Amino acid sequence: MSKKNTALLVTLADILGERLVSSSDALHEITIEILSNDLLSVMRLLKEADSLQFHQLIDLSAVDYLEYGKADWQTQSASSDGFSRGVGATEMSDSVENSRRFCVVYHLLSVEHNYRLRVKCYLDQESPRLHSVAEIWAVADWYEREAFDLFGILFDNHPDLRRILTDYGFIGHPFRKDFPLEGYVEVRYDPEKKRVVNQPVSIEPRTLVPKVIREEDWLHSSKPLSEVEDA
Repeated sequence: MSKKNTALLVTLADILGERLVSSSDALHEITIEILSNDLLSVMRLLKEADSLQFHQLIDLSAVDYLEYGKADWQTQSASSDGFSRGVGATEMSDSVENSRRFCVVYHLLSVEHNYRLRVKCYLDQESPRLHSVAEIWAVADWYEREAFDLFGILFDNHPDLRRILTDYGFIGHPFRKDFPLEGYVEVRYDPEKKRVVNQPVSIEPRTLVPKVIREEDWLHSSKPLSEVEDA
């Protein structure tokens, strides 16, 4: 750990005290975890404390840890044609706790002290809601709208919490892990109604398994590459 990160961790521990749930240093970046109830008080301290001065919110994002550690791909080995990589869902570890399914992540920058900090706050699966930090950093307005639109996370006291990327009538939150890849509806142009209409999605859910064309197979084949790809 660098001297700068060591000094930052000591400063954070002194200022935040018991509100600092955990901290770590990975890839030369400091990450701390706080409780949702302490969000506003902690963020104000991070911005206003003379020894920190995190005046810039660089980014705000969300993470859905549903089925974290599970996989439906076999990546350690594959047959020559590549089809054995797609397997049924195999549990690699225990499911994530309901109280830690969603996580809102804040990336902060202190120009004055040349510090970067990642702040994580976990939310409950049943009611993922958090206080808005738009009153501290105005730029959080659109970031929080994005997290609400894509993950369904509610931000209390947000000045204008509404969808920002999906359509007004969109159902669900597309970045949640339980949202189907095919979606729930599809759009098409109806020549009789002369307008775009919504209808139930017609694509059947399936695990897509791409075929691998290995270079050595193609080089030793008498067929043109286009025929090998279609085979």
